[in-house]
Amino acid sequence: MSISSRASRAPGRRRLPLVLAAACSTGALLALSAPTASAVAPLTATATYDCGSWGSGLATLTAADGASGKTIKVTSTAITMPAGTSADPNSITTTLKLTKSSGGVTSQVQFSAKTNPGLSGGNPITLGPLKLTSGTLAAGDSTDSVVLPTPPGASNWSLQIVASSPTSATVPCVATSALSAPFVW
Repeated sequence: MSISSRASRAPGRRRLPLVLAAACSTGALLALSAPTASAVAPLTATATYDCGSWGSGLATLTAADGASGKTIKVTSTAITMPAGTSADPNSITTTLKLTKSSGGVTSQVQFSAKTNPGLSGGNPITLGPLKLTSGTLAAGDSTDSVVLPTPPGASNWSLQIVASSPTSATVPCVATSALSAPFVW
């Protein structure tokens, strides 16, 4: 049974069934409330780093661009805490330098945070997510490793790891390769 009669409708005009209208409204509401996709691509890339006594090898960088801002997480099974050392959760300050390309201009940005799980000697590193703390990134900007000559040192680093508890250590690392694919924000 129809809510309105055919006589009251304008000629040639069709009514959208109520169920279809409700479904469309619900779909639109879900689309508006769904989280937005990350605006960075690719989401992961790899590069090699030399971290002196902490080791050297492939590291995976995982980028995100969301409600909490632009972040990068660094993980590696090749770079590990040395035997006999440890780090409490959230006791390592990590800073990552990347080269930024924007409209033909090159500069640097930095990501930094004091975010890590508890680690002990021999554990692979998991650092971050590191937040963008220096410089800006706009849509279309790309970032890549800051590749430097070895050995790493106090003023020669692309990634710096500063452990504070219970082991105190400052570990400079140099990127020895570009990212497998630059991040495009």
